[in-house]
Amino acid sequence: MEKKWWHDKVAYQIYPKSFCDGNGDGIGDLQGIISRLDYLKELGVDIVWLSPIYKSPFVDQGYDIADYYAIAEEFGTMEEFDELLAEAKKRDMYIIMDLVINHCSDQHEWFQKALANPKSEYADYFYFREGKNGNPPSNYRSYFGGSCWEPVPRTDLFYFHMFAKEQPDLNWENPKVRQELYNMINWWLDKGLAGFRIDAIINIKKNLAFPDFEPDGADGLAGCWKMVDSVDGVGELLEDLKKNTFQKYDAFTVGEVFNMKEGERSEFIGEDGHFSTIFDFSAHCLSDGAHGWYDAPPLDFKTWRETVTNSQLEVQKCGFEANIIENHDEPRGVSRFLPEYAQNPAGTKMLGTISLLLRGIPFIYQGQEIGMQNAVWNSIEEFDDISTKDQYHTAREAGLTDEEALEVCSRMSRDNARTPMQWSSEKNAGFTSGTPWLKVNANYQAINVKQQEKAPDSVLNYYRRLVAVRKSPEYKNVFTYGTFEPEYEETDTVMAFYRHDGEKRMLVAANFGREAVELELPYPVKNIILSNMGRIHMEDTLKLDSLEVIVLECR
Repeated sequence: MEKKWWHDKVAYQIYPKSFCDGNGDGIGDLQGIISRLDYLKELGVDIVWLSPIYKSPFVDQGYDIADYYAIAEEFGTMEEFDELLAEAKKRDMYIIMDLVINHCSDQHEWFQKALANPKSEYADYFYFREGKNGNPPSNYRSYFGGSCWEPVPRTDLFYFHMFAKEQPDLNWENPKVRQELYNMINWWLDKGLAGFRIDAIINIKKNLAFPDFEPDGADGLAGCWKMVDSVDGVGELLEDLKKNTFQKYDAFTVGEVFNMKEGERSEFIGEDGHFSTIFDFSAHCLSDGAHGWYDAPPLDFKTWRETVTNSQLEVQKCGFEANIIENHDEPRGVSRFLPEYAQNPAGTKMLGTISLLLRGIPFIYQGQEIGMQNAVWNSIEEFDDISTKDQYHTAREAGLTDEEALEVCSRMSRDNARTPMQWSSEKNAGFTSGTPWLKVNANYQAINVKQQEKAPDSVLNYYRRLVAVRKSPEYKNVFTYGTFEPEYEETDTVMAFYRHDGEKRMLVAANFGREAVELELPYPVKNIILSNMGRIHMEDTLKLDSLEVIVLECR
């Protein structure tokens, strides 16, 4: 495998609105991020991914972009962004941005021109289609619920949107649209950006006939992803994108890809793949319900272990994926992947160790390194997220009571990851001196950065040691390029694997159960590298207490 500059890096995702507020208006901003760069450096972060900071009406929290060349006033100015790039460079850190190019905002100049004259060239920047007998052109349901088709005022036309109606899809079959987007991407890369996380990119390829599908719900609609699954040719568009932009700059790209077809992985992340890496969502998909959050199955440890293991074995045949516990679109991982008895510092460290030492690029989401958890939500009015509100109504329509629907949303809402970063036990968790845009998690006095920095055995200080082990000169190669090999798969509670590169063999083993376990060690122990319980000695057998994780160098 050709070695790339990003292979051995550790990434950190910032959700700017909730990270750190520098001016006291209740919204996180660029100055807030700049003020915390040293904190990220001390954690061991190399690559910082910013969720969208472009000009936007924020219908979908910035994933509806009104101007790709402008910074949203809420976050600051372009001069402040340039300052962020410069300050990151001083610390040998890289900045990547979110790239949202399947759709834009309905406030974007292109869409406004299309609405003003549906016969103009700008209408072909989008998908304008005639309806059928006054009804939409096809029976697609958007990702956020309701029809994918919205009437164009004063016409018999409809425009297509896979997300909110305020997010019209861009027509990737139009070469002018592609060139406009390529020019914009290259403009940011010329500024010194290191790359992009690429949002919902698999959706750019459409079946231009927009055929109906068998309805899969009581609303008579079919999920728009069925069209995505049924159409071929997205690879040609992705290659065109790469060759006209990323490839010229040796940019780091991480794709958000949910609908990859069987056998396509190497095309996406192989030696000459469309992207540097894509996120591994396999474990997160275990919580997908057939009809929504309300019928999501409970998470089973053995299924989770098997899913992560199989994904690792498959991916290492062709490239690298990006490993996450949580992100801005998911609830907190501690609350999701750990049983209630394990939702504590020991369990949090255990889960983090497994994630960061898998083969692939580790991504830490803001607050993960201090063990932030889901919030307690008292009513649907407390949520801001458009998707959560849709899921609440879906659950109510399926017959759940208000309390049951609220419980479902409390467990699965994206807003759990969007509550403000918990910096201290001061008012508003030290996030802002004003009124936060979204409520602060009530547990901020028990879980916060300032408190954990002072405690040697805290989750934060453990994460710092964990990242340092992964990046250390002695172990960097084995944890970057070493093969993944599962161990103890026949056990009921242990998740374990080797990483070996021909020179070193490392064993990562964690006991997710309530009871201690004792297992035979196939290889003698050379050193204990890391332990979440301070274990410093290991005999010829592997002993793990409940919620203990250990990293061993074997002979």
